[in-house]
Amino acid sequence: MDREQLADFLRTRREALQPEDVGLSRGQRRRTRGLRREEVAALSGMSADYYGRIEQARGPQPSEQMLAAIARGLHLSLDERDHLFRMGGHGTPQRGLRSDHVSPGMMRVVDRLADTPAQVMSLLGETLLQTAPSMALVGDQTRFTGHARSMVYRWFTDPAARLVYPEPDHPQHSRFFTAGLREAYTELGPDSPAGEIVDALAPHPEFAALWSAHEVGVRRVDVKRMLHPEVGLLELHCQTLLDPEQAQTLLVYTATPGSESYDKLQLLSSLGTRAANI
Repeated sequence: MDREQLADFLRTRREALQPEDVGLSRGQRRRTRGLRREEVAALSGMSADYYGRIEQARGPQPSEQMLAAIARGLHLSLDERDHLFRMGGHGTPQRGLRSDHVSPGMMRVVDRLADTPAQVMSLLGETLLQTAPSMALVGDQTRFTGHARSMVYRWFTDPAARLVYPEPDHPQHSRFFTAGLREAYTELGPDSPAGEIVDALAPHPEFAALWSAHEVGVRRVDVKRMLHPEVGLLELHCQTLLDPEQAQTLLVYTATPGSESYDKLQLLSSLGTRAANI
C-alpha cells in the first residue's frame, strides 16, 4: 500500500470534480476547489472521518469494498479504479461483463435523475446504483449479497420480491427474467456466476419449466404496473439506456403527465426507502 500516493491521487481527483458533476448544488459560499471531503464520503457511503484519514495518509488499509465505493463516489474510470486498487495494496478487480463498476458517464446520467426513479442493472439483474426515488418505489436493492444480489434469483426464491408487481403480471415477469438469465448464461458460460444462479434455481419447478422452454428475446411490457404499499398501483413506462462496454442497463421509470400515476410518482419523492424486503 502506497499511502502517500493513494492520498495524493484521491485529493487530485476530488479537487478535479465539480459539484455539478455529481448532481450537487454549488451554493454561494463554496470556497473549496472541487468537492469537499465530506461530500466524497457521502457519495461513497462512508464516514467523513474514515475518508479523511485515507486522504491524509493515515488510518488502516482500506478494504476492496471501501476502494470500490470510493471509485464510485469519485466517478473514476476503469483505468483510474484499477490504479486506485493497486495503490491501496490490492489486486485489480476483474474486468468483463460482470463488472460492478459503473462508468463515469453512466453515473453522470444518474446524478441528473435525482428526482426520478432510476437504477443501473448488471447483466445478471443486480442493482448496482439507485436514485432515492427508486428506493422509495422498490426498496434498496443494492444491499443484497450472494446469489440474492440478482433480481432473477430473488424472484424465484423470495416471495417478497414479487410484492412490487400485481399477481396477474407475474407470469410475464417470470418469462422476462428467465430469458434475461439465459442471455447472461450464453454470454458468460456455464462456469460463470450466471451458471451458478441457473444451478441454484434448477430445483424450483416454475424456473425449471421456463428454462426448458428456451425462450429468448422476451421484451419488457410497454407499461409496467407496480404496487406500492402507500400510494397503491402505478402504471409506469420503463425506458432503458444500455452501456454495451460494461454490459449494464439504466432503467428509468416515468409516468404520463396528468395521469394518476404521475401524481403518485411525485408523491414518492417525499417518501423514504420502501420498507418491504424486495
